[in-house]
Amino acid sequence: MSKITIYEKPTCTTCRKVVKALDEAGVDFEKVNYYIKPFTKTKLQSLLKKMKMKPSELLRKNEKAYKDLDMKNKNYTEDRVLDLMIKNPDLVQRPIIERGEKTILARPPERLKEIF
Repeated sequence: MSKITIYEKPTCTTCRKVVKALDEAGVDFEKVNYYIKPFTKTKLQSLLKKMKMKPSELLRKNEKAYKDLDMKNKNYTEDRVLDLMIKNPDLVQRPIIERGEKTILARPPERLKEIF
């Protein structure tokens, strides 16, 4: 079985639900708080590719940073959106679960079953 990594914010309710579900299932996994260990551009690009998502599809649109950057009205390129996500981790939807070549956005937490 491939190693499972959860990219999370520990204070996030959805992240806590996913961690609890993995713990209860007895699954061995690694937690990465991407506020302490930020994504590199290469890593976030890799995760997005595995999820078959564009950066703009992984945005948290209710965040202050999203509004401050006027992302709804500005026509940012996908590469610029990716750069903004690296600089502002609040913009990244979570939790992201990676297992080998499969990666999902576990939102809602019930999507977790797709990784197994």
